[in-house]
Amino acid sequence: MTLREFLDRFERTRRTITVYAPVPQPDIVEQFEIRTVSVTHTPLPKVARDEGFLVIRDEDGFAASIGIEEVREFLEPPIYRPWDEAFADAEYRILLEILDDTVWYSLERRQLLATSREIENRAWRVGEGTLHVGFQRLSLLRHQLPIYERLAEETDLEIHVYGGADDSSANPDGMTIHVVDGADERGDDDGSDDSGPDGDEIGDFWLLAFDGGGDERQACALLAEERNPDEFAGFWTYDPAVVDEIVTYLERTYW
Repeated sequence: MTLREFLDRFERTRRTITVYAPVPQPDIVEQFEIRTVSVTHTPLPKVARDEGFLVIRDEDGFAASIGIEEVREFLEPPIYRPWDEAFADAEYRILLEILDDTVWYSLERRQLLATSREIENRAWRVGEGTLHVGFQRLSLLRHQLPIYERLAEETDLEIHVYGGADDSSANPDGMTIHVVDGADERGDDDGSDDSGPDGDEIGDFWLLAFDGGGDERQACALLAEERNPDEFAGFWTYDPAVVDEIVTYLERTYW
């Protein structure tokens, strides 16, 4: 098993989305119309203060519904720190919960950062357990260091950071650093390039995983590969079995 094989597994997930709205919503269709998801539009009478909603179906039938307002927030999501009180009211979190385990092919860095903050928020609230974070190069940790320093200082979390070494790599207190030989030197954030379990793959992926701290309801992970500049294919999951597989793979491969 490799990180890409986890991604390949969820590329087989099939869903359909029906957009019920007074007028077509091309920005939403562009975001969600991918290989494993088909999107159709069903007109609605124009109603004041009501943009419409989405209905999601999977192989078993009806899966969930969500308002267009919540979906549109995910197109340009607000970025909060894990401990910000405003996080609790972030509407895009509803979309994360009902559209997990589906590979999206046009995720942008801002959307991945917002999803990462959701995982970090769960880790912050639980306050214990293990949080795994992958960086293409360890020097990139400095951009997120205030976040992880506070998580390390004010919780009982065990934080493991993975990435390739370079001349700006650091070994901050409260975190275990796993130097990955062969991690790619291209790019300027969490992820990218092609790989295998020899180490290159850590440089390919935007990666976070939280084991739930003993509460499997809080287990979550994000895995996304940069396939075009600043455009990622990836998925997030709240399935504790999948999170455990990812965590076990990281521990066996890189510890």
